[in-house]
Amino acid sequence: MIRNIIRLSILALLVSCGGDDGPPPAPQGALLVFPEENSECTTGTDVNQFSTQVTFRWMPSENTDTYTLSVVNLDSNVPQNVSTTSTSASLTITKGTPYAWTVTSRNSDSDQVASSETWLFYNAGSETTYAPFPAQLVKPVSGSTIQMDIANEVLLEWSGADVDNDIDSFEVFFSETNPPTTTVGTTNSSTMELSVSVSSGTIYYWKVVTTDLEGNTSDSGVFDFKVL
Repeated sequence: MIRNIIRLSILALLVSCGGDDGPPPAPQGALLVFPEENSECTTGTDVNQFSTQVTFRWMPSENTDTYTLSVVNLDSNVPQNVSTTSTSASLTITKGTPYAWTVTSRNSDSDQVASSETWLFYNAGSETTYAPFPAQLVKPVSGSTIQMDIANEVLLEWSGADVDNDIDSFEVFFSETNPPTTTVGTTNSSTMELSVSVSSGTIYYWKVVTTDLEGNTSDSGVFDFKVL
């Protein structure tokens, strides 16, 4: 009887000490706070006539040890990255320039990462009116290989935004050459998709030029995809 009790006690100890606790918890995506989405950031501290220092803020996310802030100049597509254990970080950025920013959450015990939404904003300058944000090309994903539909077409999708909220139109360029120079259609401010005819085994390039009511324009940059 005593032996059985001892055996059961040892077994319980082994189970409690050597049991599989499962994988470490994955980090969660952070909620962005400031600069606000599709806004003009006017609270930066002047560094010189060309630049301001802006403090980016976000909410803490679960199961996260460190955050990586990424801020991309949408005119040059040059990113700035900074890692921190805090929920804010300051960067010096150019005045009168559109930016995209996002935060990546990491946990040292997990090989998984989580990304926040991507927000766009203009860093305030001397402008009284701003060009639209460059359209964000959504589908097809750049570099992907996709299947055309039964009508031998592919649907191009993008998103657009403007601080002044005065987008007039989107002009879509699409061709087999890079950069694409053929206009295949122009949509109004509320239509952000367009079907285009394609051929199997061909690589295509596309971009979107956004125009506002003041005549200001922005260029999305070029995406490419291959049709099966």
